[in-house]
Amino acid sequence: MEEKVKKVLANDIKPYLKSHGGDVKLLSVSDDGTVKLKLTGACGGCPMAQMTLKGFVEKALKAKIPEVKKVIT
Repeated sequence: MEEKVKKVLANDIKPYLKSHGGDVKLLSVSDDGTVKLKLTGACGGCPMAQMTLKGFVEKALKAKIPEVKKVIT
């Protein structure tokens, strides 16, 4: 599943975040479907970071990879 997550991050999520001055780093993918990420760049200190994480990043990962159950920082 980690490779699937890396692919979705690279192709779908990172380009969007980079267009806003941010990025995301994959920290881990657990067997229970939890993906741990770190928002960096402009996203790292943005007051909207949790909304971005849940409303965009988590939603996109779950849509492409049904095994993903939640995304945390």
